[in-house]
Amino acid sequence: MEKILGKVLGISTICLTVVMVLSVALPVLAQTGTTGTTDQFGLTAIGGATGLSTGKSGDLRVVIGNVIKVALSFLGVIAIVIILIGGFKYMTAGGDTEKVKGAQNYIMYGIIGLAIILAAYAISSFVLTETQKAISE
Repeated sequence: MEKILGKVLGISTICLTVVMVLSVALPVLAQTGTTGTTDQFGLTAIGGATGLSTGKSGDLRVVIGNVIKVALSFLGVIAIVIILIGGFKYMTAGGDTEKVKGAQNYIMYGIIGLAIILAAYAISSFVLTETQKAISE
């Protein structure tokens, strides 16, 4: 059973690596030939469309807020993966009470971690919003 779990984790790691490499490489293929301009890669338009700073008036609070959001989003994905691993272990336990208990612990700790991450996101969002309001007044 451990060999199967190891193979599944190995295959999923390879798939995730391929997806990450392709997600970095494919946007490069979509570039147009805009030579002779100061914004050769079109980053100003992309930054404006996504609401990110274009580098001229980047507020440190906004950058910190975006970094916190990205970090908490990444941690949320990790918590979901932990819950999925627990579900896989639960389904493949075969009635063994120790394996079932271990799988239930995975699921429980994943849910607790997800709740903590959501609370941290709510608190940081509230603090950053209120700080922005207080400073802009």
